[in-house]
Amino acid sequence: MREDDEDGVYAISVAAEMVSMQVQNLRVYERRGLLEPFRTAGGTRRYSRADLRRLVRIRDLLADGLNLAGIERVLALEDQVARLRHENERMRRRPTSP
Repeated sequence: MREDDEDGVYAISVAAEMVSMQVQNLRVYERRGLLEPFRTAGGTRRYSRADLRRLVRIRDLLADGLNLAGIERVLALEDQVARLRHENERMRRRPTSP
């Protein structure tokens, strides 16, 4: 069985350690809507590799001097660019009619 990048597998303490952050910071970022980890039926957070990459991006933007509002805007714009690139690729692969 192959683990998907989007599968939530890491507990919050493990995820925090992997990205060199404090657990409470991950909770703050979630409350601010900067990421949304998977929740088990019991409500336990499970972070994916994609979540970990996003946390590293947040950490890097903080190091660059951005506040959480700025980071929220940057991440939203990056997400929009990724969606537009995906849509552009999808349209390029679509067969053209004569």
